[in-house]
Amino acid sequence: MGFKVYKFGGASVKDAEGVRNVAHVIRETGATDAVVVVSAMGKMTNAFEELVDAYFSREDRITDALEPLISFHLNIAKDLFENTSHSVFKELNLLFNELTDFLKRNKSPDYDFVYDQVVVYGELLSTTIVSAYFNVISLVNTWHDVRRYIKTNTRYREGKVDWEITMRNLSRNIPKQGLQVTQGFIASDPNGFSTTLGREGSDYTAAIIAYCLNAESVTIWKDVPGVLSGDPRYFKNTVLLNTISYTEAVELAFYGASVIHPKTLQPLQRKEIPLLVKSFANPTASGTQVCLGEPINPLVPCYILKRQQILLSLSSLDFSFMDEENIGEIFKLLGYYKLKVDLIQNSAISFSVCVEDKYRNLEKLVARLKADYKVTVYEQVSLYTLRHPNQAAVSQLEENKEILLKQVTQNTVQLVSL
Repeated sequence: MGFKVYKFGGASVKDAEGVRNVAHVIRETGATDAVVVVSAMGKMTNAFEELVDAYFSREDRITDALEPLISFHLNIAKDLFENTSHSVFKELNLLFNELTDFLKRNKSPDYDFVYDQVVVYGELLSTTIVSAYFNVISLVNTWHDVRRYIKTNTRYREGKVDWEITMRNLSRNIPKQGLQVTQGFIASDPNGFSTTLGREGSDYTAAIIAYCLNAESVTIWKDVPGVLSGDPRYFKNTVLLNTISYTEAVELAFYGASVIHPKTLQPLQRKEIPLLVKSFANPTASGTQVCLGEPINPLVPCYILKRQQILLSLSSLDFSFMDEENIGEIFKLLGYYKLKVDLIQNSAISFSVCVEDKYRNLEKLVARLKADYKVTVYEQVSLYTLRHPNQAAVSQLEENKEILLKQVTQNTVQLVSL
């Protein structure tokens, strides 16, 4: 068997039993030569975000936000390691002390910078536990701090990879023999400060490593059987997609399918490295294969839902046309305030855009826009996307919804609703 990259998300390591199951997957699939990329445990990234919020709101809230994080990881370690004098506890305490020291001595008022210095500990803690447990049960492995290898610019929370340096670092430091354990989502800038690759960026990390080391394949281990035709939490009668092409996977990811990170496919497609999406609960099942030229099989409508979106409807104050100059200026402002655009639609005198505001800049953007446009804001809307639609699927999607905007193209229907 060739050299592979395995990625395990937070759901797969949410507790001690999950960590044991990851070891089972490694053994069951015979992955003797592999890089194992691991995310923060369970919902820990959200918990670390709450710690960042506490840091910026009230100093006396920091301890209240920090203590549950420490207890969570120590309790998992105590469940996994019978000997509480095992070196893993010392390693975990060193990481806790590093984090605490940063929160005490940091003077930067930059939220994004502080965010990246703090949330990286989710991955550092999880991989420390996973690597140590593997070694205890004779899955001999080497732990790597991926921040030493994957280098980005200084755009915190959305670092852009320096591919030349990253490829050199990875090829020199990660062997293709044996098990290697490392983190997803995190990296570092030229000054050595931590950066992150965007939410759900662990998939992207796996693809970066696979590209730089010419891996045979990448497998993303999920709590679902593979890529489904819709999220079963929101859509009924979803089916497993056995195969899809890189192009189709990119389309699904772009529209918000949560199984695959949008940036993951780009490096894999360049070297035609297959991507497998499989269930960590059933590691021998076939799952979904994403590779070059494979049609979507079976060909069925695919449903995607993005919640907590914002719809902005703009029109000129003097009823003049919304021309290229107007639209260009609007996009400059969207880029400046880092609002991600998911859907646009325009007419002669109006322009509508559905966006995400993960950097919390909506209020500033709207204030700027109101200087030149009439602006209507709809918050907490839902964006539905239907790929490969048929009339029955469209009718079902529209049922009982207050539709604010609808857009139809050859293979895609999108609706924005309250």
